[in-house]
Amino acid sequence: MSMINVVEVKNSKDLKTFVKFPFKLYKGNKYWIPPIIKEELETFNQDLNPVFEHAKARFFLAYKNKELVGRIAAIVNWTEVKQQNVLKMRFGWFDFIDDLSVSEALLKKVYEIGTSLNLKYMEGPVGFSNLDKVGVLVSGFDVLGTMITWYNHAYYQKHYESYGMTKEKGYLESHFPAVNADPKFFVRHSKVIAERFELKTKNFTSSKELMPYVDKMFDLFNESYAKLSSFVPISDRQKDYFKKKYLNFLSPEYIKFVVNKSDQLIAFAIVMPSFSKALQKAKGKIFPFGFYHLLQAKKYSKDVTFYLIGIRPDYQNKGVTTLLFTDMKKTFDIKGVQNCHRTPELEDNHAVHRLWENFDPKIVKRRNTYRKDF
Repeated sequence: MSMINVVEVKNSKDLKTFVKFPFKLYKGNKYWIPPIIKEELETFNQDLNPVFEHAKARFFLAYKNKELVGRIAAIVNWTEVKQQNVLKMRFGWFDFIDDLSVSEALLKKVYEIGTSLNLKYMEGPVGFSNLDKVGVLVSGFDVLGTMITWYNHAYYQKHYESYGMTKEKGYLESHFPAVNADPKFFVRHSKVIAERFELKTKNFTSSKELMPYVDKMFDLFNESYAKLSSFVPISDRQKDYFKKKYLNFLSPEYIKFVVNKSDQLIAFAIVMPSFSKALQKAKGKIFPFGFYHLLQAKKYSKDVTFYLIGIRPDYQNKGVTTLLFTDMKKTFDIKGVQNCHRTPELEDNHAVHRLWENFDPKIVKRRNTYRKDF
């Protein structure tokens, strides 16, 4: 029996090997969406990513007969541990061949670190915060992935369970044709809601118009998601980081705000064009042609992803989303949008599921995080 050698990433060469491993593992897979290698490296760069002000990560590679066969990131978010008293060892970016000895060796490394830090349990796959990717895919392997989710082989689930891990959280992903967003479900109500609460929508045509509101949007994100399990607030430096990271991918026309008569932000919706096929063509590289493919997708993609919706707690369950949907539908019609996709949503977040029920969404993927107590 071959021994599995787990090696910690110690230099930039090792880190690049870590980032590029899935390109080998999923070579030829038509559903996997490759990340931009440069951006992935920056995510793990402690000098560039402000999450490392309150988080610690260690990266490991697994070798079998000197061949790279797996990887894992062991993560501690100290805000979560010290301020929220959630004594959790996180792990993510977990990929491996179908060999139980490989996945076990990597998970054992996370277990060892967690116990040495006197934490209570490990959970993954998750990222550093709620704006990172989450969950191992357990159904929907024949559905195209997105840039904001992990894809994985069908055998992954048995590896978590073989290590004695149990399901901690479940997430659903669904999609619906844009024509299902029938205005009759929300336009009339949006007018009533706007008059009753003295609200209005804000639409944007340029990043310059949008920028003054971005920090307010992150503040509202922190406020509106605070009650969700596993939520960790976004810091001021992280706001700047995410602005730089995602602004190029956002089309201002797909960002909608609702404000009150004092111009205070009440709600927001962020929709992104689908970059999945463009990223497949880019093959992990911006140059020489990746940038062109991404730009084409930003301008002309007929598929979109609902990335985030946030509503101030005192306005939740008051129909404010009808204003967002009304303006978003107008933009969809102008842009010729055909299909709408939703990012992973907690399966027990019934309030969010009710937002979409009139659009007859179909669940196309399920994913879980798994837990093991120390």
